[in-house]
Amino acid sequence: MASPAEDTSLRDSASVACPNDIEDEYEIGETLGTGHFSKVKLGTHRKTGEKVAIKIILKPKGKKADKQNLMLKAEVDILTKADHPNVVKLYKVHDTPGTLFLVMELLTGGELFDRIVAKGHYSEADARKVTVTMLNSILYLHQLGIAHRDLKPENILLKDKTEDAEIKITDFGLSKIFNDSIGEVVMKTACGTPGYVAPEVLTAENYTPQVDLWSIGVIVYILLCGFPPFYGDNDNQMFKKIKAGQYKFLSPYWDPISADAKDFVAKLLVVDWRKRMDAATALKHKWLAGDVAASDKNLFAKGDAAAADGGAKTKFVETNIKRAESRQNTLQAIEASGGSPAMDPVAEPGKAGCGCLIA
Repeated sequence: MASPAEDTSLRDSASVACPNDIEDEYEIGETLGTGHFSKVKLGTHRKTGEKVAIKIILKPKGKKADKQNLMLKAEVDILTKADHPNVVKLYKVHDTPGTLFLVMELLTGGELFDRIVAKGHYSEADARKVTVTMLNSILYLHQLGIAHRDLKPENILLKDKTEDAEIKITDFGLSKIFNDSIGEVVMKTACGTPGYVAPEVLTAENYTPQVDLWSIGVIVYILLCGFPPFYGDNDNQMFKKIKAGQYKFLSPYWDPISADAKDFVAKLLVVDWRKRMDAATALKHKWLAGDVAASDKNLFAKGDAAAADGGAKTKFVETNIKRAESRQNTLQAIEASGGSPAMDPVAEPGKAGCGCLIA
């Protein structure tokens, strides 16, 4: 833990001015958000008028500074490497000994799940469309040699508030570059978020980018019924269910969902990652690539069996997905569950106008 003196200096980001090369290109505007080590300001390109998010990060100091700075570098390397319409963009980097400046794509549409609840009409066809977008993004990242390792609803944002806003995969603070060309595809560090983490991470095994496909399985499950497949009174109980692959398609919530959609989820939530669909195979699954159109029935509609117990929309709200998202895995929970004692010391990310870590 940082000393009071260190903490004060790290929080005092107000005095940090943007470097000339950024101010020459962008007009600096209001502060969009702040964190323990950083703040995000609005920027407007002086020639084009394009608005961006400028993140100012005061580099950590102290015992864990080297590891935390390496993680920052890894995130920047990944964002620099990636260029996909559904992955948040990094436009410019300015690195100094004490401060890192990132000019990033501005995302103003909020979280995907919040938009779903506000929309009022949501169908299996809508869920299928989102799933295809997520899988195409992850396929691109995996082909590039990048494993996200922390996919969850909070990290799926919308570009803007328009009806057909692009979905953006964000927050690469726990991501990892691997080298598939030489067979170096295994990872060891226990990381992720309770409820979305793959079983092989919890059992202290070396794991592969297939952990992202498990997380997508969890997300799609929630998209289709409004609540997560794995739950418990505490993380330990939930981890045991995850490691056993213990979940159900509960009635009446899953009654309106097609057999193909259930089969798709079931082939992602497979404990043995070798038998789990990868991104390319998932995109060819009959639910996504088949000739049968997905149902346009409103899963939020009243008057059906599920509605008698609140309906999908109510479940989206009642489940309070952010509750699961805000509980970062803890060393104690992993150890008690029989997992690895190695944990990445990353703070809970925030979203202040850009798809990046607010530390």
